[in-house]
Amino acid sequence: MLGLGAGAAAKSPKTPSFVSYLTPEEIDVKEKVEQAVKVDDVLLLPGEMLLCEASNILKISQDETSQRGVYGRLVCTNFKITFLCEEGAEDNVPEFKNKIVGENDITLQCVDQLYAVYDDKKKVLITGAPLKKYPERLVIYCRDFRVFHFCLSFAKEDEVNRIVNGIIHHTLSPKRLKLIFLFSYTEAAPCYKATSAKDLTVLFDKQKQWQTELERTKGTWANRVLSINEAYKVSDRLPPYFVVPMALQEESVYRFQGRGIPFWCWSSQNGGALYKMSSLPKEVDDFAIQEQRSFLDSVEKTLHRPPLEEVRIEDLSVTLPSLSEIQVAYVRFKQLFLIDNCTDFWDTDSKWFSLLNTSNWLEIVRQCLKKSIEVIEYLENQKINVVLKEDTASDLCCVISSLVQVMMDPYYRTRYGFQSLIQKEWVMGGHNFLDRLNHLRSNDGEAPVFLLFLDCVWQLLHQYPLAFDFSETYLTVLSDSIYIPIFSTFFFNSPHQKEAHKRVEDGRQSRSLSFYSVWDWSVQFEVKALTFLNNPLYVEKSKQEKIRKGVRSKHQRQLSLPLTQSKSSNKRGFFKEEPGPFIKSLLGKRISKLISASDEIPDNYRVFYENWHRKPIDFHGLILPHIEGPDICIWAQRHLRWIPEAQVLGGGNVASMQRVLELMDEIQSLKNELIERPMFSHQVSKENDVDSRRKKSVRRSSLYPFAQFHINCVRPSISTTTWRSWEAEDELVNRDDEDIDLGTI
Repeated sequence: MLGLGAGAAAKSPKTPSFVSYLTPEEIDVKEKVEQAVKVDDVLLLPGEMLLCEASNILKISQDETSQRGVYGRLVCTNFKITFLCEEGAEDNVPEFKNKIVGENDITLQCVDQLYAVYDDKKKVLITGAPLKKYPERLVIYCRDFRVFHFCLSFAKEDEVNRIVNGIIHHTLSPKRLKLIFLFSYTEAAPCYKATSAKDLTVLFDKQKQWQTELERTKGTWANRVLSINEAYKVSDRLPPYFVVPMALQEESVYRFQGRGIPFWCWSSQNGGALYKMSSLPKEVDDFAIQEQRSFLDSVEKTLHRPPLEEVRIEDLSVTLPSLSEIQVAYVRFKQLFLIDNCTDFWDTDSKWFSLLNTSNWLEIVRQCLKKSIEVIEYLENQKINVVLKEDTASDLCCVISSLVQVMMDPYYRTRYGFQSLIQKEWVMGGHNFLDRLNHLRSNDGEAPVFLLFLDCVWQLLHQYPLAFDFSETYLTVLSDSIYIPIFSTFFFNSPHQKEAHKRVEDGRQSRSLSFYSVWDWSVQFEVKALTFLNNPLYVEKSKQEKIRKGVRSKHQRQLSLPLTQSKSSNKRGFFKEEPGPFIKSLLGKRISKLISASDEIPDNYRVFYENWHRKPIDFHGLILPHIEGPDICIWAQRHLRWIPEAQVLGGGNVASMQRVLELMDEIQSLKNELIERPMFSHQVSKENDVDSRRKKSVRRSSLYPFAQFHINCVRPSISTTTWRSWEAEDELVNRDDEDIDLGTI
């Protein structure tokens, strides 16, 4: 590690090693590379090309007030920005390591904002604006909340000019879909073959898979699978196969290209079913309005047949925040975690509550969970059909329908079930991943709807860890994977768009690309690292015992909403709501006969919620989250993992989890020892083994496995572990003082 002063001056500059190639837009890639190769010591994936680089770049450390760093080369390819250290690789290999994206790698899609530093003043960099002078530093804010500082003062001016302009162009400039690295990689990589693990995830790209799911949920008596959109003749927004009510005529699907049609999501064991429906086009002509009215009358009869079947329409565009409000809230929220150094972290500490409350992100999370509970009450308690309505039925409809299924169906709380749910509701449901995640940098329609869903699922996992087969680490790496452009799962707006771009010209012939799926986790992680994705405390249903609900765990208030109601929640309260008409219109006018209940939320919702929380919890049945302010917390592992000051060594949920696992391992070891040697026991060695594991566990960060093991900070610290119980007193006396900051999370 070198300082910015004497250490930097003592280092002799290297000869220029700048390399510049043509951009991907100007190259027609014909040769295919079947394995990763090294070019100028840069490990390149198939289809990856070195674009520009600069030497004598100093990567500055975030801790210690950003006064130290390490020298190396800053490289930009058509896949990532990477920093190559001149120092040798560290001996400590992390237990949890991504094979594609390393510690110093930033995929082009993961870049959020770029800043240039002139005389200690930051200036945002935008595409198309020429640099008037060369910056002293380049700061990169990432969408996974990493922050990189690169000092450019020791590099040559021409290298600085090219690397900065190259990074701006390839990360911020609008681009066409086929210029994303996804296509370069898929063309050059070996033909993708799904592994057995990925095969357990249902992709819902075949008619039989929809039929199997319909039979699993016992919804075949009222619904059927249609294949009329196999060639996308009905609509390019619909999947090739989908499920509709049994009584619905096929001709009805054609009339408005699938708009106004209730598409099946899931069937409850009590007889109710969940549907989602897009709004009809807004018309002003009286004849067109009358035509739409007649159409909806026919659709209504397929679901609303009292007293056998009744239906409730939930217009999410009225009851939940808009996409623009979600985007604004997330932009404010993420600023809490994009910290330049420890000084900035402590400067914002006193304003933490006000900034958190102003962002309104956790309030939106709470509203989504609350709306899901309302829908569950109709399905579970009132046993009626529910139709979720939205303009395109591919944003908040996906959020609420998925949350309802996660809460009600234990299959979707397993890893493969959860992945199948995302395939069914999001990928085949036509969620605009390309636009919502702004992969093309067009800034049109950007909104983190899928991240909102993952945050809601984390709230459930946080409150009921025994109910989920996967861990929070799984959710974190899933949120990171949406920015890795070698998987097609999150890089298209619809199945039709994916099919339309699969064909490529290879000389005179045309062939179909075989895209990689994100659900094949072996592409990113080794077998040992894959164990972090599983929840070791999860017990399968056959082994589940009846466990009564214990005392509610105490939440850290600094990571949650305040107990008082958010100021920005002017439309909704917790149990007291004052909505306008329940549904303004399906045609711009109210159609009251589609609504079987009164406009106001009935008291039976409150009774249903409170009664459920008084009963013992069945972790393989229905689960309802606590949604009061303090119960909605910050997803610490995702948002705080790169901030050293926010870590607690030997503390947090990781410490308690590790202790439970150690006890489980010890019990299993004792069982095995009794079977092998029932008359002999290695008690002394066993105690030593346990002690070594305990010492290792208390040294782990609360944000493990992402956070560093050792933290350097200028703030004073206190101990969080009782070292006297693990070490002899003389060893404790001779132990060097630890400079560890625990923070106030």
